[in-house]
Amino acid sequence: MLTRVRLLVATLWAGSLWTIGFIVAPTLFGTLSDRVLAGNIAGSMFRAEAWLSIACALVLLALLQWGALELKRRRLLAALVLSMLVCALLSHFGISPLMAELKAQAPSGIMDEAMRSRFGMLHGVSTLIFAVQSLLAGVLIWKQQ
Repeated sequence: MLTRVRLLVATLWAGSLWTIGFIVAPTLFGTLSDRVLAGNIAGSMFRAEAWLSIACALVLLALLQWGALELKRRRLLAALVLSMLVCALLSHFGISPLMAELKAQAPSGIMDEAMRSRFGMLHGVSTLIFAVQSLLAGVLIWKQQ
């Protein structure tokens, strides 16, 4: 029973990451002509995703403690979950506030070249962290069985 619940939570987590990151956000930017609006909506969704990631990580870590798993496998799954959690925390509490600060400095939505460059760099780091988290999610599901 706990194995199935673990798999369900891991699948919810991975599916939400993949849906928002690889379907919803690109669709917003491809559909809406207002990139600021698309970015604001995507940002709201990624904030919700970060909290879902934190919740899923905590649930999975608890389930790993209660389950009857061999120590080596439990450690592997816990390392994957903790790595994904670190990705979510870095992005949500580290990168996102810096990006929000840059946006706040340009209330009309128009950034100067230096701000655009810094925002682009932060966005790139955030995208890389998200890609790592998404890859780890696939490994987590794969290793559940």
